[in-house]
This record gives sequence, structure tokens and C-alpha cells, in this order.
Amino acid sequence: MLKRFLSIVCALGAFQASFAQTPAPASKPGAGERGGSGLAIRTTKALTAKWEGEAVVDNAMVLVKDGKIERIGPASDVAVPPGYEFVDVGSMWLMPGMVDLHAHIGGSFDINDMVYVTQPELKVHASVVPHNEMFKRALASGVTSVLYIPGSGVNSGGQGILLKTGLDRYEDSVIRDPGSLKVAQWGNPERWAIGVGKTWENWHLRDMFRRGKAYADAWDAYEKGEGPQPEKRLEMEVFRELYGQRTQVSTHTQVYQVVLTTLTMIRQEFGIDVYIDHGEVKGYLTAPMAEEIGVNAILGPRNVDQPRLFGMDTDGQWQGIAAEYQKRGLKKIGFNTDSPVIPEEELQLQVGIAGRYGFDMTNMEGVKGLTIVPAMTAGIADRVGSLEPKKDADIVVLSGDPGDPRTFVTAVFINGKRVYDTKEDPRRW
Repeated sequence: MLKRFLSIVCALGAFQASFAQTPAPASKPGAGERGGSGLAIRTTKALTAKWEGEAVVDNAMVLVKDGKIERIGPASDVAVPPGYEFVDVGSMWLMPGMVDLHAHIGGSFDINDMVYVTQPELKVHASVVPHNEMFKRALASGVTSVLYIPGSGVNSGGQGILLKTGLDRYEDSVIRDPGSLKVAQWGNPERWAIGVGKTWENWHLRDMFRRGKAYADAWDAYEKGEGPQPEKRLEMEVFRELYGQRTQVSTHTQVYQVVLTTLTMIRQEFGIDVYIDHGEVKGYLTAPMAEEIGVNAILGPRNVDQPRLFGMDTDGQWQGIAAEYQKRGLKKIGFNTDSPVIPEEELQLQVGIAGRYGFDMTNMEGVKGLTIVPAMTAGIADRVGSLEPKKDADIVVLSGDPGDPRTFVTAVFINGKRVYDTKEDPRRW
């Protein structure tokens, strides 16, 4: 393990060289003032992580007003309005808060009620504990948003919820509910009851989606004045959100044939927004098709496909999963921890390992995979995932490239509020 970690450190040390560090300008008068009407943060480097356009601003100034980013640009071009709290972080960098779309640490651990093979009506929101102890460590690593989802004990374990990690009140923490409908196609559900196979699992999922579509269509017809009012059914309500394109299916999917079914059944047959979650064991062979039909991949926590004596690989090499998806043309690739399988605070390490195994980060693909890609995938990029005007001021202050495992976080802001600062709170991680 030590040799592997050192190899990661050595290989990724070059990442920081790709970002020239320029000393920040001297602090303006009033530095450190608190309680003003807004916030101004000056930094040596801001990683905006925008999907398109300028992704890095050197010697930057970020203005925050009413919890939203008001402006970001070169400090020489951005004047600090009177009354704003001014913070100069010197040689530290800024980046958007990281987003993890696969977490089980939002409350009472892993919600895995294995009653029926499909149980889409179950909701994890009843178990949420805002700013719990594991969230506190996640926050200390710069993870500000997570999708808290049910486990994978059955084919559909219920509905997840998108939350912010550093806020004390449930109402303030919720980004969207439902955050997703959790589907697990294979790699756990077959253990249910007497044991089930892939064909049986696929039959039940297809039946669930068919019934859900009929229910959503009936309500759509009623709201258009084209049919009677349907009976409300709690187990089917989430499908109105899915077929209305207001949420997504997050699918525990792995092995080439199973990932292929994710694409052909959920996306093509039913037209539902879905993304590949996990995606290992040669799942990357679907990458060209996934790119063509608009399905993103949120990969992890397994980062490599290992040589298998009776597997599908032909070259006997350890293969980086993210790199293989990338080589085959998939553009939007993000990362997850499946926390606590991998601790939430190690989300950035997922990118470091991906880089060690060939993932190309020439255009900040690693940073984007921690921020804007998962935000776009979950349909919340209008609020989080990049440092852009009108978005939530979820800002992380860190020592350098987040893809480098030596990098550490010194402060975090959520909605413009300072929720973690090593100057005031001992470093948690």
C-alpha cells in the first residue's frame, strides 16, 4: 500500500506544475472585516471548473452576495464594494465545492429495506441527519454536496435525496428531493430471498418502468384536460418526476452486458435520464454508445479492472476504468466514493488514482469530474458545480491541485457562509 501511495504521489506531483503559481496581490484595506453585506475572496488561482470556456482565473477575485456568486474575474478588474468582508487567501487556490453522487452517509447509514424486488416508494429523506459526523469530515475535504441514496440489496431500493454537507438545518441542506430513483441491476440484488438471476431482475425493472410510465402518462393527460383524474399511488409518484425530466435514475451497474442493458432499457426503451454509477468490469466497452445517447458515467470506488483468469480482458493488464471510458470517447466522466465503502473525504483521491492509471487531465478533466460533471449529471448545475455568477457560493480553499493527494483544504464556504476554517477549527482530516 505504501509503495502504491508513493507512486501516486510521484506521478501526480507533476499536476501542480501545470498550474503556475503567481503570488497574490497585497491585501486591500479592510482585510479580515466580518459582518458586511457581502464577501470578497482574493486568491492566487481560482479553478472555476466551467464545462466550457475559461476554467482557471489567475490572481482572481470572487464576490459573493446573498449566498450567491456575484462576480469572478482578475482582481485587477474586480472592485470590492464598500462593506464587503474581504478575505485574502494568498497562495491558496479556490475551487467549487465537490459533488458526490453516491453516498450512504446522509443519516442512519445504509438504507437497505429489502422487502420487495422493486420498492420505488421508499424515501431516505426520513433518515437524514444534517451535518452529521461523517458529513463533517467530508466537508473538511471539500465535499459540499452529496446524493444520499438507498443501498443495492434489491433492484430498486427507493428514492435518494441531494443534500449539502455543512448546514445544520434539514430545510437548508436539501438541494432536491427526490434526488434520484436508485436502481441496482446486478451485483447485490441477486442475493435477495431465494436468489434471483439477471433475467428475473430485468423483468421486474422493466415491469416497474412500464407501470410507472402508464401512471405518469395518465396524470399528464389529466393535467392537459384530456383524461380523468387518476388515483394517487405513492409507489408510482416518483415516475412523474422521472418522465417529467425533473430527476434521474442513478443505477448501480457493472459488467459490460449489464451496463449495456442500462443504456438500452432505461435510456433508449423508456427515455429516462440515467447515468452509469460504478461502471467497472469492462463497462467501458459501452462508452461510444453512452456518448452517443447522452449517458454520463460517475465512476468509483473501484478504479481499475484487474487481470482476470477467466475474465473478458485479452491483454492481462491492470486498466484504469476512467481512462478506458475516456479513450473510447465518453466526455462527461465523474467520480464517487460509495461512502462509507471509501470514506467521503477521499473523493479527491479517486481522481488521483484515475490519473495514476492513465486518465488524461490536460483540460482539467479531473477537477471537472469532481464538480461540474456530477452537477450536470444530476441536473443541478444551475446551482452548484462551478464558480460562476448566480450560482450558490459553495467555495473550497485548498493548497493546490485537488487531483494531487498531498493537497489539503483550509476553509469551506457553503451558500457564502464560512462553515469550516482550520484557523478556527482543528483540521478534521
